[in-house]
Amino acid sequence: MDADDQAIYIEGHPCVVVDSVEMRYRVASSAASGADTEEAAPRLFRRAVRKSNLVTVHALNRLSLVVERGESVGIIGRNGSGKSTLMKIISGQSKPSKGAVYASSTPIMLGVNAALVQDLSGDQNVILGCLAMGMSRAEVDEKFQSIVELSGLEKSIHLPMKSYSSGMASRLRFAIAASVDPEILLVDEALNTGDAQFADRSKLRMDELREQAGCVFLVSHSLDTIKDMCTRVIWLDKGDLIMDGEPEVAIKSYQEFTRHLSKGNNISATRILDDAKANLVATEVRGRSSRRSRG
Repeated sequence: MDADDQAIYIEGHPCVVVDSVEMRYRVASSAASGADTEEAAPRLFRRAVRKSNLVTVHALNRLSLVVERGESVGIIGRNGSGKSTLMKIISGQSKPSKGAVYASSTPIMLGVNAALVQDLSGDQNVILGCLAMGMSRAEVDEKFQSIVELSGLEKSIHLPMKSYSSGMASRLRFAIAASVDPEILLVDEALNTGDAQFADRSKLRMDELREQAGCVFLVSHSLDTIKDMCTRVIWLDKGDLIMDGEPEVAIKSYQEFTRHLSKGNNISATRILDDAKANLVATEVRGRSSRRSRG
C-alpha cells in the first residue's frame, strides 16, 4: 500500500453515514433498435406499435460519505448531476439501488414544495402543514405567529391560498417548513425564494436552523449561498462524486469547469474533471468505523 493510499480513520460521532450508495432506475426509451435500422419501409409502422425499449439510468454512482456533527455540507453540480437524488436518499424519500444510509436521527427535508390545500386559507394551511410534520396542536399555536411573520403575508394569511402569487405561496411553504428544529436538516433550493426582504428573513432563519442542527445539507445553484453557509462542499457530475473538500477550493474548480463548458472548451473542462477525480479522497465505511482512502 502506497503512502497516499493509507487509510485514515475518522474520529467523532457522525450524524450521517452514506455507505456505498448507488441509484439506478429503468425508464422507457423511444430510441430505435438495431433491427429497425435494417428495413426502412415498415420502420414507421413498427415504431408506432412496438413497446418502448427500457434503458438503465445511472442517477448516482457508488458514493460514500461521513458527515460529522456541526458540518454544513453544500452540494453543487449541473442539472442532472444527482444532487436531488442524493438528498432524497439521505432523507429516506427514495431507497437506493445499492448501499445504505445511517443517521443519528430522522433527517428532515426543508423545501418549498410541500403540497398544501389551495382552497384553504393561509392560516389554515399553516395548521395543516405543521400537523403533517408531526407537531402537536399546542406546538402549532406556539409557533403560529412566528411562521406568519417569516412568511411576510400579513393580512393575506387569511385569504385562500389559490389567490396567492407563486412568490407568496413559496414564502408560506418555506415559513411552514422552517418551523421545525431538526438535528439533521436537508435544504433543497429553499433560500432562492421571494423578494430581497424575504431573502434576508429566510437567511436569518436558516442561520438559526444551521446552528441548532447537528448537520446540514444544502443544495443551491447560488454558489455565494453555498460559500456563505457551508463548511464543506460536495461536487457531483453525472452521478459521480468529483470533489469533497473546502468550499472555496471546490467552488473555484466548479466555476472553472462551467466556464470552459460555456465557451465550448470541452477538452479543458474534461481535464478539470479528471484532475479533480484523481485527487479525490473517497470514503470507505468499514463496520462501525469509517475510513478515507484514495479514490
